[in-house]
Amino acid sequence: MKIPKIKGIIDRRILINYQIEKEVLENYLPKPFKPKIVKGKGVAGICLIRLKEIRPKGLPKQIGISSENGAHRIAVEWLENGVLREGVYIPRRDTSSKLNSLAGGSVFPGIHHLANFSVKESNGVYNVSFISDDNTSLAIEAIKTNEWNNESVFENLDCVSEFFENGSIGFSPDKNGFEGLELKTYNWDVSLLKVKAVRSSFFENENIFPKGSVKFDNALLMKNIKHEWIKVGKMMNMLNE
Repeated sequence: MKIPKIKGIIDRRILINYQIEKEVLENYLPKPFKPKIVKGKGVAGICLIRLKEIRPKGLPKQIGISSENGAHRIAVEWLENGVLREGVYIPRRDTSSKLNSLAGGSVFPGIHHLANFSVKESNGVYNVSFISDDNTSLAIEAIKTNEWNNESVFENLDCVSEFFENGSIGFSPDKNGFEGLELKTYNWDVSLLKVKAVRSSFFENENIFPKGSVKFDNALLMKNIKHEWIKVGKMMNMLNE
């Protein structure tokens, strides 16, 4: 299904990032994706994003929809026409929107699991959790901070900010390959979160990620980001070009 160019506002975006043993990600990722490596580790995590005024570009914001969403992401590289590209592979998406869930692939690519989100935000403290229709769950408690995690694979906030800004293309699996979208932001502003507690049933699944292969790295916050989502096509078409 053709995906239109989408416009809106990222009202709040939390990126929870882990460092993961590269061999584990190499075994998990479908071809042609390979993990993007930083200091010998792969990088993966969850994007918790509240979208507002989401609508096809050119239509008034009054008809736009809002939703809470979660995307499990893995930073990847792949060859495209002999050129090394970078972005994220998104194995699953969760949403509070029944419309997104029923029409998965028409607005954003991939299957969208309907989930019950709980969100509490006050004075720089963020408590966000969800549980989906297949019992996948996540919960995070975090607070704004200026303190950098010295055990991170990234040198500082600027480095991790650039890493994710450059990885703006995301591919989600569908029946015939991988559907891609590029996030184009009009402003890019990232700050740090200190995580007090985090639980992720996906990254704690030892059938995929053996014990000891996943370690928390950092958490980031973005707010009030005007943006567009732009279709970049199917990966299977790119590989056959």
